[in-house]
Amino acid sequence: MHAFPSRVKWRIEGKGCMNKVWTLLNVKTLPKRNSNCIELNNPLAFPLSTMPKSPLLHFLLLLVFNVFAFAAAGTLQFKEAPQFYNSPDCPLITEEDDSNGESSIFCSDQAIHVAITLDSTYIRGSMAAILSILQHSSCPQNIAFHFVASATANVSLLRATISSSFPYLNFQVYPFDVSSVSRLISTSIRSALDCPLNYARSYLANLLPLCVSRVVYLDSDLVLVDDIAKLAATPLGDDSVLAAPQYCNANFTSYFTATFWSNPSLALTFANRKPCYFNTGVMVIDLDRWRKGDYTRKIEEWMEVQKRMRIYNLGSLPPFLLVFAGNIVPVDHRWNQHGLGGDNFRGLCRDLHPGPVSLLHWSGKGKPWARLDANRPCPLDALWAPYDLLQTPFALDS
Repeated sequence: MHAFPSRVKWRIEGKGCMNKVWTLLNVKTLPKRNSNCIELNNPLAFPLSTMPKSPLLHFLLLLVFNVFAFAAAGTLQFKEAPQFYNSPDCPLITEEDDSNGESSIFCSDQAIHVAITLDSTYIRGSMAAILSILQHSSCPQNIAFHFVASATANVSLLRATISSSFPYLNFQVYPFDVSSVSRLISTSIRSALDCPLNYARSYLANLLPLCVSRVVYLDSDLVLVDDIAKLAATPLGDDSVLAAPQYCNANFTSYFTATFWSNPSLALTFANRKPCYFNTGVMVIDLDRWRKGDYTRKIEEWMEVQKRMRIYNLGSLPPFLLVFAGNIVPVDHRWNQHGLGGDNFRGLCRDLHPGPVSLLHWSGKGKPWARLDANRPCPLDALWAPYDLLQTPFALDS
């Protein structure tokens, strides 16, 4: 018989896993907090007096607690994804190294270049996004992934995590010196929006090799259910810098403060433009035109204005709107069914927008992996779950 210590603190994310344990043990009512308890950070408490008497169930409970404690203390483990192959009509990109020692795919105009940020908080979402892209691509071996990670993060661990699940993936990881943008960031309505890595999309032209002329930027909280080649092939015309689904029915004025609209010179920013809201989590960007127009600096200039006088509340989105709204190439809405994470305050469940779907995007506060772990999923979170590569030690569900 195993003896429980009188008080052990466990740090376990989410209460859904413990609800499953107690369901398995046929304990229908969760007991209240007690001074002699095993305490969780959800916070729930389990008095030792209610522990089952069976040695087998004691052992099972100890095993579960040990596994969860290990997971909380260590890093997430992911399963290896299957390898995906090109269809016969895909263009052949040679594997020879270029003069810089890099695989030629990272400078090939025939490759599809995809940029995604990587960090420990959203790595689970990034892994699902990668799998969905490969699974639905007609030419998965022709995709070059450009991952951007904070220079202060454990880049070696992030690189190893990707390599372990996707041994055949064509990818590079670029460290992003967040100090270059941290000084410009103003607090927004949700702390997660203030993460410097959220602003990495403004610096892709500086981070990626100069030979990369076009890239598809994707957030980490989405999955594709269509071939990314269709999105990447979006024509940008003679002078447009980026393309994205835009929403002209949205209340555009709400993205800026009264201070902005009451200032005559600032309010003229959108003169001679028909600005519409667009979500920056899905964009096709011409990096050559971006570099030529020095758009990173233009975004930074608006962030500097924001530091002096508060003209918006939503993190990295408004500077993009100030620079590009009204001058982008519109993409079919099917390529960003956004807002599935609810709003920025409560993260409530939402339905799909009317029309076909090629990309599901959980922008907003609620993330599908967190809601699934908490056993409180929204209906559409079930569409994200098949792409989840998280390695669990065993399943409690039959």
